[in-house]
Amino acid sequence: MSQSGQAIQSSDWETVVGLEVHCELRTQTKLFCGCRNAFGDEPNTNVCPVCLGLPGSLPVLNEQAVEYALRIGAALRCRAQRSLFHRKNYFYPDMPKDYQISQYDVPINIGGWLELPSGKRIGIVRAHMEEDTGKTTHIGGGGRIHQAGHSLVDYNRAGVPLVEIVSEPDMRSADEAREYVEELRAVLVAAGATDGKMEEGSLRVDCNVSVRPQGSTDLGTRCEIKNMNSLRSLARAVAYEAERQIELISNGGRVDQETRHWDEADARTHSMRSKEEAFDYRYFPEPDLVVLDPGPEWVAAVAASLPILPAERRARVAGAAGVPASSEAVATVVRLELDGIIGAAVMANADAALALRRLANEVAGELAEGDKGALDADAFIGLVLMEQQGELTSAQARTVLKVLVAEGGDPKVIAVRLGFEVMAAGALAEVVDQVIAANQREWARYAGGDDKLAGFFIGKIKAATGGNADLRAATQLLQQRRAAQEA
Repeated sequence: MSQSGQAIQSSDWETVVGLEVHCELRTQTKLFCGCRNAFGDEPNTNVCPVCLGLPGSLPVLNEQAVEYALRIGAALRCRAQRSLFHRKNYFYPDMPKDYQISQYDVPINIGGWLELPSGKRIGIVRAHMEEDTGKTTHIGGGGRIHQAGHSLVDYNRAGVPLVEIVSEPDMRSADEAREYVEELRAVLVAAGATDGKMEEGSLRVDCNVSVRPQGSTDLGTRCEIKNMNSLRSLARAVAYEAERQIELISNGGRVDQETRHWDEADARTHSMRSKEEAFDYRYFPEPDLVVLDPGPEWVAAVAASLPILPAERRARVAGAAGVPASSEAVATVVRLELDGIIGAAVMANADAALALRRLANEVAGELAEGDKGALDADAFIGLVLMEQQGELTSAQARTVLKVLVAEGGDPKVIAVRLGFEVMAAGALAEVVDQVIAANQREWARYAGGDDKLAGFFIGKIKAATGGNADLRAATQLLQQRRAAQEA
């Protein structure tokens, strides 16, 4: 990336990332009026004097939106508190009142944390309520305002309830930022507060990126990248911006605090404007709304109504399968909402670790995220039991599973149709003895304690039986033969 030819060692620098995630709440109506909250309706049809900010109109707070905000706070281990609404003044065409009703210095939720699948905790500064803006579409010139011939504004989204979740600057890479948003989205959806559809704007991400020398505790000058609406864009934008800042500083330049735009087409960030500070918005308390004080009973009832969240689901799967909760297999199964099958497998006395491996390695590769119902849990557990009991080899079980995911059916019937039949114990023992006899030099080394040669013999047995041997049984026979020879 360097234009000067100077070598830049990214390993000498640390990336620091903090995220602001805007979450649209799944209420039927907007935050302060009775207009319909729906995506994709005809432009400027879900509007009224209140959300258009017409003179004389007054806001009335949506109780359901407050409950969803409390659910988000509880899910993120925040403390709910008595809070205030403020007017945040700015003059953009997508905000018809020329101000946004938001929460400033006294938000409804403060001081929580989110645990990532890796086990790292990311601090949550606040999760406050506010109304969304309208949507401006720039026509012509690539869709950017400075190139457009004209712009269109749709006010359907103006006034839709939002919760903005502000993290601590605790993330240290693009991958970690992506993991945070992926986990946060799963938590918000599980809490029932949002549908989490980034492609529809239900979840939008602004990221603050800075860099500092490795070992430093000082924060560098940050740049804010606005409105990422996909995990891929977020990861690419953070990686690019960190590299841009490192190069700039390494070449004697200085990072300016500013707001930047991510351009997916050229995979770069571009300067939009200097970064606003709080005083630029001239916050003052909203005179038409009273203090929001949900009270301890309501807060406690909301917290008690939360379902099991992803971190606890991962812990349950990990406990059943005897693996770390930070395991990638555990994270995959929970993300695909297949973890209920692990619980059912335990109840059926199936091997939970084997079920986890099959779900994470084979099923996850075959199932689209939207087709979770395509895998019949009882049929899958039946297949695991067949493999566990030696009725199918590992390779055969994987083949049957592929058919099971694609077509459904009974695993026993599928196995018969495919001609899978595990060798009888006596026939397998005979093959093992034949392989040992044909490879005396290797057997002497294995019998002498060279365990690496176990794979050599298993490969020979697999080839000799056309893949129909129970390889676990074959391994046990090899160990028995070695023990007998040692005796």
